[in-house]
Amino acid sequence: MAETDTETDTEKDAETDRESTRDWRPLVVAGALVAACGGLVLYGVLDTEDKPAKPPVPTAAVTYEVTGKGTADITYESAGGRASVARAAQLPWKKTVRVPLGRSPLVAITLGEKGGRAGCSLAVEGRHVQAASAYGRFGRATCQAETASPQDTAATE
Repeated sequence: MAETDTETDTEKDAETDRESTRDWRPLVVAGALVAACGGLVLYGVLDTEDKPAKPPVPTAAVTYEVTGKGTADITYESAGGRASVARAAQLPWKKTVRVPLGRSPLVAITLGEKGGRAGCSLAVEGRHVQAASAYGRFGRATCQAETASPQDTAATE
């Protein structure tokens, strides 16, 4: 019977050795990952301070008008201050866009090979600002204006 007790004690010692040498690294790494993810979530929840929205850019209504007969290539400043081109636009042509204050809205016309006569005009906030005429083959005309600067409008508010 002493032999069975010895074998049982040896088995118990081997099992205890296996438990004491268990590799805990995967559990430690998993715990660290869970803690890091929890920290990021908590940071996102706590960092929800309302940030002020960018104030909208003040704009002015600009009306471009091209009169005449036939067609013309028309280049103009569109909404947001980007240049746009209407190729072989049928005349008469008219377009109203909102242009950021401080920009210089512009409309330019170019007649085609057949020539002709056309005129451009520009109005800012309904007030006529400039007019020009083009005539002949590949005739050109440009109308440009100044809009109030954003600082000028802030002072009057």
